[in-house]
Amino acid sequence: MTVETKTTEGITIRIGSYYETASSRPLNQYFAFTYVVEIENTSSFEVQLMRRFWHIKDANLDVKEVEGSGIIGKQPIIKPGELYNYSSWCPLATAMGKMAGYYTMRRLMDNSTFKAYIPEFQLIADYINN
Repeated sequence: MTVETKTTEGITIRIGSYYETASSRPLNQYFAFTYVVEIENTSSFEVQLMRRFWHIKDANLDVKEVEGSGIIGKQPIIKPGELYNYSSWCPLATAMGKMAGYYTMRRLMDNSTFKAYIPEFQLIADYINN
């Protein structure tokens, strides 16, 4: 798994993905991918992840945008020096695609918000690289 990294205002996001062979149905144009996220707070402020925004594109150039509150049903608070990890998944109609986006973060000390950008990462079925 290749890991992509991006830091915005002291929030470092590391993300990688892998193909879920057992959950995919290529003959039905259904390709499942899991992505694993690590969020590290290298700032000196407590932050809370409030919202997420994803831009998802498959090899047919179909684009989906997903926006909502928190991640996996949570709005975690991340203290300075702490890491927060989670995983989720994304289905595509093609064996290749990519995702990018941002998390809306809130600084607890003054309630100000900012976007912590998620680096673009690839979604590629294992057999494509062989």
